[in-house]
Amino acid sequence: MTEPTRLSDGEIQDGLTNLNGWELRDGRLRKQFTFRTFLRAIAFVNSVAYLAESAGHHPDITINYNKVTLRIITHSAGALTDRDLSLASDIEAKLTTKLVIPSEEQKADR
Repeated sequence: MTEPTRLSDGEIQDGLTNLNGWELRDGRLRKQFTFRTFLRAIAFVNSVAYLAESAGHHPDITINYNKVTLRIITHSAGALTDRDLSLASDIEAKLTTKLVIPSEEQKADR
């Protein structure tokens, strides 16, 4: 696997424009997902775990009943890298489904 490439502030902002609901907070990519039930939240976390494991890149995950918060940073680089945007994009493309309850901001965008 190639070494991760650190991202500039401009590259991070460009990447965020393609990631629905993700934000930059405390130097990490962050998004909170809300589910109808605890079991759906756990199923999502398990799916993220498989996706992250196959990518060799692991997010920090917090579970609060039906809310799951993902925080992504390349720990070894101490910064955001191309791997972080790639993992967030994969999560959005492959795992965000109708099980996720849209945030108020996302509802307003529709």
